[in-house]
Amino acid sequence: MKKNLLFLLTAFLLSGCLNYIQDVYLYPDGTGKMKITFWTKMPDNESAKVLDKIGIFNADSIRNEFSSRFTSINSIKVYSDTTDSTTHALIDLSFTSIDSLNKVKAFSASQFSLKDGASGQKIFSQFIPPIATGFGINGNAFHITYKYTFAGDIITHNATDKDGRTLIWNYTLAQIGSGKTISVTFRPFKLKETPPWIYALSGLVLLIVIIFLVRKKKD
Repeated sequence: MKKNLLFLLTAFLLSGCLNYIQDVYLYPDGTGKMKITFWTKMPDNESAKVLDKIGIFNADSIRNEFSSRFTSINSIKVYSDTTDSTTHALIDLSFTSIDSLNKVKAFSASQFSLKDGASGQKIFSQFIPPIATGFGINGNAFHITYKYTFAGDIITHNATDKDGRTLIWNYTLAQIGSGKTISVTFRPFKLKETPPWIYALSGLVLLIVIIFLVRKKKD
C-alpha cells in the first residue's frame, strides 16, 4: 500500500479532513526516535467500512507499513474519541539510521537524506510527496506537521517555525502542491567520550582489589 495512494483514498473518503504529525528526535550518529500521530473525523458507516479495508486505522496494517529490520516499533495505539467523533492512531518507533527509513514501506517516497556538509556540519532533508487533490477535496482541511529536534546547533533551515533545537513545518494539502522538501544544516554535538580519569580510577580500583586478594591469600 503506497503512501500516496493511502492518503489519496483517505482524503477522498473523509472529505479531506485528515491531520498528520511526525515528531522526530535525531541523534548525532543518525539514529533516532519517531512518534507519528494521525486522526480524522469518523466517517459515515459506508465510508468506515472502506476505510477499515484500507487499514489506515488498523494496528496490524500499521505495523506492516512501518516494520523493517531498520526500525523497532515500541507501540501502536488506535482508538476512537466519542467526545469529538474522531479516530486516532499513534505510532512510537526508533530507527537505526535516518537514511534507512527510505526502505520502510510507509516512507518509500520520502527521500530521507543525511549527508556531510562543511567541516563538522550535517545536511538533512526529507521530501514530502505531492498528494492528489481531486474529487472536490478541500486542500486547506488536510493538515500535516513535521517536528524535528536535532542534537546539535541549527545553522540554516527552511522550517515554518522554530523552538530552540526543534524545527517545525506546518502545511495544508494545498500548500504541499507538487511536493515540499524539508532542509536543515546543523552541527551535531560531539558524542560523549569517556573521560581519561574514569580509566585511571578504574585501574586504581582494580589494583586495590588485586592487592587485597593477594594479601588475603597469604594470610
